[in-house]
Amino acid sequence: MKIVKQWIKVEPYDGIEIEKRIERACRVCYRSNDYISQDSYKQLITNCIKSGHESVIEHEKISVYFYGDVGSYKDLTRHRTGTSFSVESTRYCNYSSDKFENDIHFIDPVFIENKENYDFCIEGYKFAEEFYMKMANNGAKPDELRMLLPHGTAAEYVLTANIREWRHILRLRTSKKVHPSIRQLLIPLLLKFKQDMPELFGDIPYDEDFPTEWYAEIKEY
Repeated sequence: MKIVKQWIKVEPYDGIEIEKRIERACRVCYRSNDYISQDSYKQLITNCIKSGHESVIEHEKISVYFYGDVGSYKDLTRHRTGTSFSVESTRYCNYSSDKFENDIHFIDPVFIENKENYDFCIEGYKFAEEFYMKMANNGAKPDELRMLLPHGTAAEYVLTANIREWRHILRLRTSKKVHPSIRQLLIPLLLKFKQDMPELFGDIPYDEDFPTEWYAEIKEY
């Protein structure tokens, strides 16, 4: 068993170019290409967001790779409009094999601040892995083994969404009402988008009280 941290990898993009391409698409609506200048996209996109004219930002998309717990992707896959998912399959991945180092990886439940409860959670992981391996050694297939995997099991998945849907996802999934493991992944992602594309994401609120030391690492793609 290994206790691991969540991480994010964002497909390379140029935030300014994304915003400029959105501007060019938007200006078709008004036949106003002659108004394009070096920074004209900033005001145009800001106006579109404020007025609710967000269909134009669907022209651009970004893919993000996540390494998180099973529970996090079960929540995120509820977002189906303008999105596409590919998820590590526990039906086909056999964690008792050499390919997976004969270990199940579990996400560190850092948000469980009560030490005794944290230890109970880790013990639960150990218990699940012990019987997973016993079943595997007894000839069980991954289809059967997956029944023992808890929500804390680590898995990789990729989410591709257009900019409008990213705004929707990040607005909903970075608030205090959302499970901590989701906030761990999406708050740092939102902050990156805010920095790179302020006109598109700067207005989105998030749980600013969420401890920064719990943020998932954004790794190089």
